[in-house]
Amino acid sequence: MQRISVVGNSGSGKSHLAAQLAAALGAPWVELDGVIHQKHWIDLDEDEFRRRVGATVASASWVIDGNYSQVRDLIWARADTVVWLDPPRRTVMRRVLTRSLMRVLTRQELWNGNRERWRDVLSLDPDRSIVLWAWKEHRRCQASYQTASVDPHWAYLEFVRISDEGDRNRFLSDCRASGRASLDPDGEHRVSPSDFWDAPP
Repeated sequence: MQRISVVGNSGSGKSHLAAQLAAALGAPWVELDGVIHQKHWIDLDEDEFRRRVGATVASASWVIDGNYSQVRDLIWARADTVVWLDPPRRTVMRRVLTRSLMRVLTRQELWNGNRERWRDVLSLDPDRSIVLWAWKEHRRCQASYQTASVDPHWAYLEFVRISDEGDRNRFLSDCRASGRASLDPDGEHRVSPSDFWDAPP
């Protein structure tokens, strides 16, 4: 297990688990949100997004978290494992609501100077509110990864479905027992995505 795609709905715990897996592998961890969301929440052009992700996945080892269909083919063509986080919707909603409130209250910087804003969190437009987005996308996300996990096209990938803390803890325990690495629960090997490509000036 050297190249891992971590997927799942917003609030499913992708980034936390990806950080632990990256620490376990001694591999770089890249959040796709940090690649596509440029300053002022302007999305990167799709061609450039694919170019940057393509440069990232050319590396020997990595952990990438995110669900973007525009680059899934590039990531999964190089991945050996897909870790699908699939907690119940109630868990997702509790997490995403708590996370968004804390981000707004603390003015936490996310990627490229972006921050969550009250007007977005409280918006009734799911394309602006991550809370409504997580609610709306939950079943679609489940169906998409369930279908992919049994699709012969992706038969070379190992799919690991994690539905609760017990699943997650067992998976991490198995990683330790296999001798891949000793996991540091607070370890973080996040890198700047631009470390993988020559970003335009």
